[in-house]
Amino acid sequence: MIALGSDHGGFDLKERIKAYLDKENIPYKDFGCDSKESCDYPVFGKAAAEAVASGACEKGIVICTTGIGISITANKVKGIRCALCSDSLSAEMTRRHNDANMLALGAGFTGGNLAERIVEVFLNTEFEGGRHARRVGLITAMEE
Repeated sequence: MIALGSDHGGFDLKERIKAYLDKENIPYKDFGCDSKESCDYPVFGKAAAEAVASGACEKGIVICTTGIGISITANKVKGIRCALCSDSLSAEMTRRHNDANMLALGAGFTGGNLAERIVEVFLNTEFEGGRHARRVGLITAMEE
């Protein structure tokens, strides 16, 4: 299950990602927002991140206009490693090396086709482990 969250600036791209996930038969839970009416991204970024941190969802995707604010929000939740990606290589590498469990997208900078590709790579790339597991462990230890 994939947790989704966006503000009004990310709403249209979130809807596009939902259509992609539907096409690929990937289950998701949408934590809002539900329209393009002005709202506060921390509310929806936090809800999606908490679902991932609790284990209710395996990974998460959060979207605002830049992707910056909602990624900062997600990363405030213990256990979350959210990466803002604007290309498929960064999405691949954050999964392989950082074991990122959430992806942030900036709807004002990332078009629909590219966003779908970034999501595809993020969801289908495995963590390498090895020396990277030690580094992720050091990051996790900072939360204590």
